Amino acid sequence: MVHVLKANQSSPKILEVITKTLEFHTSTNYQIKAPQPFTSEVHEDILLDLNRIKQQKYSSDYDLHVDIFRSLKRLNDGLYTNYLPIPLALLTDEKGNQDVYIAPEAFTVASAEFGADIEYWQNALPGTLKGKLSSLSGAKVLLINALPPFAAVNANAAIAGSYQALGARQNGQLCRFFSSYRRVAGGWTYLMGNFAQQSLPLSDSVLLTVQRVNRTIPDTFLLPYRSKRAVDAFGDTSGWRSVNCKAKSTTNGQDIYSDTVRTQSRTPSRYVNQLIDESPFSNVILPPTLVPILSPVDGSYNAAQFYLLQDKKTGILALGSFSDADYYGFMNNLLKGLLELKSLGATQLIVDVTNNGGGYICAAHWLHRIIAGPKSTTVPQAGLDTTTRNGALAQLIVKKIIYEDRDPADRLLYNPTQWRDASNNFFAETHDWLQPPIPVIINGRKDAFSQRLGQECQPEGFPSNPPVEALFDPKKVVIVSNARCASSCSLFSIAMQKLEGSRTVVIGGKKDVKQQYCGTIGGQSTSFTTIDTEIKTTGLKNNTLAPPDLMVNGYLGITWRLAYGVDKPTEPAEWQDHPADFNLPLTANLTNNPVAIWEEVSKRLLA
Repeated sequence: MVHVLKANQSSPKILEVITKTLEFHTSTNYQIKAPQPFTSEVHEDILLDLNRIKQQKYSSDYDLHVDIFRSLKRLNDGLYTNYLPIPLALLTDEKGNQDVYIAPEAFTVASAEFGADIEYWQNALPGTLKGKLSSLSGAKVLLINALPPFAAVNANAAIAGSYQALGARQNGQLCRFFSSYRRVAGGWTYLMGNFAQQSLPLSDSVLLTVQRVNRTIPDTFLLPYRSKRAVDAFGDTSGWRSVNCKAKSTTNGQDIYSDTVRTQSRTPSRYVNQLIDESPFSNVILPPTLVPILSPVDGSYNAAQFYLLQDKKTGILALGSFSDADYYGFMNNLLKGLLELKSLGATQLIVDVTNNGGGYICAAHWLHRIIAGPKSTTVPQAGLDTTTRNGALAQLIVKKIIYEDRDPADRLLYNPTQWRDASNNFFAETHDWLQPPIPVIINGRKDAFSQRLGQECQPEGFPSNPPVEALFDPKKVVIVSNARCASSCSLFSIAMQKLEGSRTVVIGGKKDVKQQYCGTIGGQSTSFTTIDTEIKTTGLKNNTLAPPDLMVNGYLGITWRLAYGVDKPTEPAEWQDHPADFNLPLTANLTNNPVAIWEEVSKRLLA
């Protein structure tokens, strides 16, 4: 007997949390039908979808979860992850032909990640292929489930990618079908991509037809996915739910002035740009043969590593994140590393932001400012003007802060002392900065936003006085990524390209698709947890407009501030064209090899 669930019976609070929190999301109505050039690619009426989900019946909680996931495209899922030992890459051969391949380093990666478990796939291969998994590395993929490979790429892009353009979804932005690398605090990691590492285990196996290296006859075989648990241990269904599914201490917000929270330190909300990746957590290590062998320059720190190429004139900043546990320490080391590169003779700079998920807004401003020096495009504003959604509950939060002194230490996101007006003057502590709302009509729906906001970083958000001159000529700066450059990373990249003339490179994008060099561009991204903290601290949790607590271990991310563009300063940057200056084709020698990529970029664009 099949037990049929109805969404509004099984999980009313989840859907209520999502619906009410989306009142704070700046792009809710823009995403119904994005402006050109993304009109045909971004068309998600999330409120309509949520209403459909409320009325629909599901055979399991899992089916409900998948529907919500595909509608929102921002839910974290980590209970189980399905793996294949053959991550893919989009490579270009010596004749200029671009095709999908099993990554040349696939067997090395899989052997290191899965150890003795690799025998499961060795034995699963049929006939003469049995035990020869290593022979698949570098093979050209002819068919995936009897269809051309890009049918699978596009199918994946259709259900993942956080409302980004097709090219970005194909290449890397948040859906990551292909393998890639990333610098994190602990070292260099390898991201296997959504083909070989599924965040939602929807497939039991895949049917592949490939042409192995130095073989003329194709091989067709069925390779099973294997699931790897990424949760705390459990012994039965009850244990699984109690250990892994219940809300955690970080799931919902807190009253920051309660006795249990009062003493906790907190980075000022206006500096933080959060973005949670929908892809599964990866601790796969980049193979030693691909890890940069260059000596890190003084100033290298966690996710920010500095190198000098062998030409002795090209400096490298490999920047996997704009975030770190030490806010000021992180930014001080950015300056230290750039100064060290200059002292070593570097006259040009490559900033590699591949798979950068964003972080501190002011770190993006800081990096822009110290590279380009003091000028009209960096002082006092080294970023983009912003605005925030102006709903009824947001207005109540501000009134509680200014009229009832609900935030005496000035720690809340909606406190007027956190923000400056369009002339870059801080609001007075009693100023109701959400009044009057600015009404707009977006895709036929009435909406409202705040007045325009200026910069909030200089000088309070900077760790020290920045240099009095440019560290590098911005026109000799190249920003490299796989198009997965989110949040603060996008703000930095846009400002450097459009305001300073720096060039942008996307690595490995499909050659017949225009590549955008950045991804999610929100002026500030945050989460339900942060909004819930604002609501609870101001005593509004029982208001009918407020979302309830999440009763499950879940996460909902939102774009809280909308950034305005450089080319069209009255329209959101999120929906403007940001084409890369150059799409670097990946060869077998370049793929997932940072140093080789940097040397190729330097030769092509900085020679």
